[in-house]
Amino acid sequence: MTTVGVLGGTGPAGRGVALRLASAGFDVVLGSRDETRAGVTAATLLPRGDGVIRGGTNEVAADCDVVVVATPWDSAVATVKALRDALRGKVVISMVNALVREGKELVPLYPSRGSMAAQLAFALPESSVVGAFHHLPASEMEDLDSGLDADVVVFSDSAAGRTLVVEMVNAMPGLRAVEAGSMSLASAVEAFTAVCISINIRHKAHSYVKLAGLSD
Repeated sequence: MTTVGVLGGTGPAGRGVALRLASAGFDVVLGSRDETRAGVTAATLLPRGDGVIRGGTNEVAADCDVVVVATPWDSAVATVKALRDALRGKVVISMVNALVREGKELVPLYPSRGSMAAQLAFALPESSVVGAFHHLPASEMEDLDSGLDADVVVFSDSAAGRTLVVEMVNAMPGLRAVEAGSMSLASAVEAFTAVCISINIRHKAHSYVKLAGLSD
């Protein structure tokens, strides 16, 4: 079984992805700078399926077959740079959004390379960086009884990486993968997360993206 490490996995977004990955049968390592915190958090997540979740350091998570980056945006590049050797040759999934809050809205920031996915790809030239999991409400992801039925937009310059992530997403309960295309779409995909969160703040909701008109 494929193992999946989640860097910065103790936050709400990382917990939700880890829980649904484990419920799809993947063995997941919830990574953190604080191993004790990771272990305590992992023990609170109860997947439904054959997968398991255990806590560990970010270094332990980086040793997994596939690695998800769920750290805050302003520490993501430094985190992966420190783990570059362990991530070499692997698919690295970026779910990082560079956002700041202004009043009741979140607005996107644009890093020097246009997106956080591109920033991570530049920092990890020997890894296949794939963008996914950007528009999902964390509370709904962490609640397996929420009725979530969301689409996950997947993009990358690596066709093989996109294919792998699409297969993983489609195995996760409540999610459908939508293969969008190359890394050139990263900025638009990440920025739209600000729209989704701002709508949810304004309407006190937990809405998500669902694209109509696509064949299953």
